[in-house]
Amino acid sequence: MKKKVSIFMVDDHPSMIEGYKSILSYNDLGCEIEVFPAYDCESAYKKMAESEDIYEFDMIFLDLSLPPYEEKEIYSGEDLAVFAKKKFPLSKIVILTSHAEAFILYKLQKKVAPHGLLVKSDFTAEEFLKAFEMLLNDDVYISKTVNESIQELLSNDMFLDDFNRQIITLLASGIQSKNLPNHINLSMSAIDKRKAQIKDFFCVQKGTDEDIIREAKKHGFV
Repeated sequence: MKKKVSIFMVDDHPSMIEGYKSILSYNDLGCEIEVFPAYDCESAYKKMAESEDIYEFDMIFLDLSLPPYEEKEIYSGEDLAVFAKKKFPLSKIVILTSHAEAFILYKLQKKVAPHGLLVKSDFTAEEFLKAFEMLLNDDVYISKTVNESIQELLSNDMFLDDFNRQIITLLASGIQSKNLPNHINLSMSAIDKRKAQIKDFFCVQKGTDEDIIREAKKHGFV
């Protein structure tokens, strides 16, 4: 008897869902694929919210760019992924995106930590099946472009140059933001811009100085 794998797929292009479904149906892992589609944030959110079974989906595939559901402040597949992880803690969350920008991929990896993160231009049918097999075996699958982009970003000093590192060090030493101009040769407006860059790097855009310090310590910058 074939093992049934229940997958919730969300993509605003129905043809993409049909394509994923077709590829997975040819797996040689003895699995029967059952797909539940949705095409925007609203229908996807409602489908998940109405479920009373945390085991309903084995996997949840989410496109990153989706028509938003502003009423619930769900603006993308990223927001859906955060909701899905809380609603279905045992489901494998997989994000598929056309975006290959390092900052976007890094933010997804850090904020969502999905079980799978794939750039659409990065995989063939064979690669997609490989990812599916790894997910079935409780492994995490991160595609090549994602890995390379994130590693390049983290090794790029332009995002945390000497001034930004000085700001982090001063904050960690207890200097308040308003007093930073007394310790570093920058205006307050320049410091604010750099703090925004630092927050982007650490994915704490709405965070406080304490959040910056915590993330900096976590990554070994102080």
